[in-house]
Amino acid sequence: MTDRLSGFRILILEAREEAQFARLLAEQGAEVLQCPMFTIRDAPDPAPVEDWIRRCIQTPHDDLVLTTGEGLRRLITAARRIGLDQALIAAIGKSRTLARGPKPGKALREIGLEAAITTDKPTSEGISETLARFDLQDHRVGLQLYPDRDHTALLEKIKRQGASVDPVLPYVYDAGAAEANIIGAIDEMADGRVDAIALTSSGQVRRLMEVARIHRCEERLRAGLDRTKIASVGPVVSDELKTYGLRTDITPANKAFFMKPLISAMAVSLNALRGI
Repeated sequence: MTDRLSGFRILILEAREEAQFARLLAEQGAEVLQCPMFTIRDAPDPAPVEDWIRRCIQTPHDDLVLTTGEGLRRLITAARRIGLDQALIAAIGKSRTLARGPKPGKALREIGLEAAITTDKPTSEGISETLARFDLQDHRVGLQLYPDRDHTALLEKIKRQGASVDPVLPYVYDAGAAEANIIGAIDEMADGRVDAIALTSSGQVRRLMEVARIHRCEERLRAGLDRTKIASVGPVVSDELKTYGLRTDITPANKAFFMKPLISAMAVSLNALRGI
């Protein structure tokens, strides 16, 4: 069926995979309202990233923790700029790689590699719990970080297992330029012109609330969300919603925390409103 969402207007906020998400929704007949939350940019100072790449190549990490697919892709691109992309891929292949959920695993497959371990939970706590099952004494652990999160607790937990940690932050968020778009999206929901908002990361929830506070329209945002079905890709996003006193109306079944199952869940829930 290619018209399961026909007649429904869906708001999406994802920046990294926005085009793909919009295409999948449109294929189901949805009218898609796109609102990028931020622009992703390379780290402003490339030197620490390039130094990390060279260290990784010279002495591959015993374990390499990849927290985002975007981070791995940015590392490969940075290595390509200095002619070391194939050497970096070879070095990563020598490490025991741990993927924080499915997205880093997908990025690994794009370069011909497979994650040795995938966390049960795509969170920092999931990384800690997974690593706790292994002896890391005297291991060198590479850790790809992502912006908009304090990673101190994770770093300290790994160090307490006797490992040395080599972190790298290959990209940053530039959020300022997107604020007008976010306010526009809030207005669309508040005016009843959105059937569902699809949330695929906890950062989207935080960013919505942050912009609403900055522009003194949090009450309008909450009113808009009251009128709009809130679709969450999984428990991490739903937990973030709870911290702000917000609900989750739609979530994929059977722990299938991906875009396609989320779209299917939205189709079922929204069509139920029509009695279909």
